[in-house]
Amino acid sequence: MSTGVFTPEQQRQRLAKYGRRKLVNLVALTLCYGAMAFGLVWLLWILFEIFRLGVAGLSWSLFTEMTPPPNEPGGGLANAIFGSLTMVGLATVIGTPVGVMAGIYLAEYGTSTWLGRTTRFINDILLSAPSIVIGLFVYAMVVDQVKSFSAWAGVVALALLVIPVVIRTTENMLSLVPSALREAAYALGTPKWRVVMNITLRSSQAGVVTGILLAVARVTGETAPLLFTALSNQFWTSDLSQPMASLPVTIFKFAMSPFQNWQELAWAGVFLITMGVLLLNILARLLFRKKD
Repeated sequence: MSTGVFTPEQQRQRLAKYGRRKLVNLVALTLCYGAMAFGLVWLLWILFEIFRLGVAGLSWSLFTEMTPPPNEPGGGLANAIFGSLTMVGLATVIGTPVGVMAGIYLAEYGTSTWLGRTTRFINDILLSAPSIVIGLFVYAMVVDQVKSFSAWAGVVALALLVIPVVIRTTENMLSLVPSALREAAYALGTPKWRVVMNITLRSSQAGVVTGILLAVARVTGETAPLLFTALSNQFWTSDLSQPMASLPVTIFKFAMSPFQNWQELAWAGVFLITMGVLLLNILARLLFRKKD
């Protein structure tokens, strides 16, 4: 039986073991802080360059004038801003209900069914699929069939990127709701659909909204899907059956050009997208924090 008294040799061994643990902990913390500092340096550098080059291009004409012809002074990004807002907004309206309902099914009805497992597997694939693959798929299924690029094709491509993010977030948030809440409602005779709508979904609404905002932030800067679907348009158009300009595609086109005016507009567009995505992410974090 141990008496709790250690011999000098045992004390030396314990101190040596404690010293090794302390050294390992110090090394691990140093590596973690170093990795964090490495990432922050590049992030702050990128943000600094965006601010430095993007703010200089901000003006009232940026929001009121169309994209200019090559090597022409003036111009703005009004048609590209309108196109991005339109396509991202419609994609969110289409993709959000599908994603939320699928997430509810996976969390509440299909936890152990073959359909639920299959849906979850396919959703994981879509989450990790490159956006250019989605763009090529919509090009083959929509653009190639109607023989025309269109904003509607861009909306479909962006909606396919919104759906898996919303599904995953909705399922995870509903799974975090304690089972005791459901059981208490069932004990009172509440039907399952009402339990889902009034208890589980309401309890996790902040997390679901967070997922929607993160999905919007993701698709706002997507370029590849729109290159294969909506293409671009130098002029203002609200016809969704025609090619439509968007900020990411316009930035890509202008940044690769040799014209200084286009490059300045590209940096201004980068600034707008970066600030928009940053604000959406901050809003999502604040909503999630409020829920906690």
